[in-house]
Amino acid sequence: MAQASVHERQAALVVAARAGSRAALDSLVTELTPLVWHVARGNGLDQATAEDVVQTVWLSLLRHLDRLAEPRAVAGWLIVATRREAQRAWRDRNGRPALSTDSAMDMPDDRWLPEPEALRDDRDRRLWQAFATLPRRCQELLRLTVLAGRAEYRAVAEALSMPRGSIGPTRGRCLTRLRERLEQHDIR
Repeated sequence: MAQASVHERQAALVVAARAGSRAALDSLVTELTPLVWHVARGNGLDQATAEDVVQTVWLSLLRHLDRLAEPRAVAGWLIVATRREAQRAWRDRNGRPALSTDSAMDMPDDRWLPEPEALRDDRDRRLWQAFATLPRRCQELLRLTVLAGRAEYRAVAEALSMPRGSIGPTRGRCLTRLRERLEQHDIR
């Protein structure tokens, strides 16, 4: 689906949710919660704290839905709100960071087979190890651009306090670094 139509559909869902459509709100939540979740986890929060942040961000959107100036920008609004809420959660822990010890939430696969699963787990482990060696800024940029997509570079730029025109080139450099680290350790 083209990015423009994704944003138009999300804008239509926002408008319908404003008008009281529970189905539209449910569709927004279903579609955009993975993005919110990954932004929260990408800011180093443990699972429980990330769950709280995700819930808080959705409640905040509900409270501000009628004041969202541009319904097409709902994904960008969620990225910025999640990043801010994650930072607040860090501060509220009184010096006890809610750092995660895992890379991503386990997602069960209905087609589980031992050998391909073991190979995939090994490859993913190596990839996450190489990813963890990247500077934090690269990690955050890659997470946001993968989840938000190119059409949301404006929101990514705002969330990272970067010029919009530098997102693509910086992303390219970060991917090159990741590729080099994978090659150094023969990670495929």
